[in-house]
Amino acid sequence: MQQSKKTQKLVVLGMLSSIAYILMMINFLIPGLPPFLTIDFSEIPALVAALVFGPMAAVIVEGIKNLLNYLIQGSATGVPVGQAANFVAGLLFVLPVSYMFNRFKTAKGVTIGLVTGTVVMTVLMAVLNYYVFLPAYTIFLQSPEMSSEQARQYIVAGILPFNLIKGAATGVIFVLLFSKMKQWITRRIAV
Repeated sequence: MQQSKKTQKLVVLGMLSSIAYILMMINFLIPGLPPFLTIDFSEIPALVAALVFGPMAAVIVEGIKNLLNYLIQGSATGVPVGQAANFVAGLLFVLPVSYMFNRFKTAKGVTIGLVTGTVVMTVLMAVLNYYVFLPAYTIFLQSPEMSSEQARQYIVAGILPFNLIKGAATGVIFVLLFSKMKQWITRRIAV
């Protein structure tokens, strides 16, 4: 019986990872923001995994999604800098939701988690972009280095609004989806 549950969990995580990868490929631009910042809803399967199986399941879904993206799509830098940024941003968004849902087990917990996740992702990705991801792109693309002021302006005008919009849009869609899936998720947790 225990082996059957493990197999079932692996199958569900594989399906959610595949769905996340497909959703990652279905993306769109936000006018006025840099063209490499595209909105997708690939965190939704990771959110489902986190609520049903816990935070480690979300890490697995985010990891497989980004590994598939790197192996199939590649990277302009030759190194998975964008995929690493997406992985970190996804975890910063999803893990607070998992924590709050595990604490309260209600739609209110999910909503508080989504708001918290959006704020955490927005703030920490601004810092990480300033110190890690933008410098990595500069090194691997062999482009001219940005000054501190240029990087700050880029983050304030592009990265911050992008993460706020992405978190809010994903949150709204997930709240709607969660209202339809709540009973299924609750049954899955009980199993």
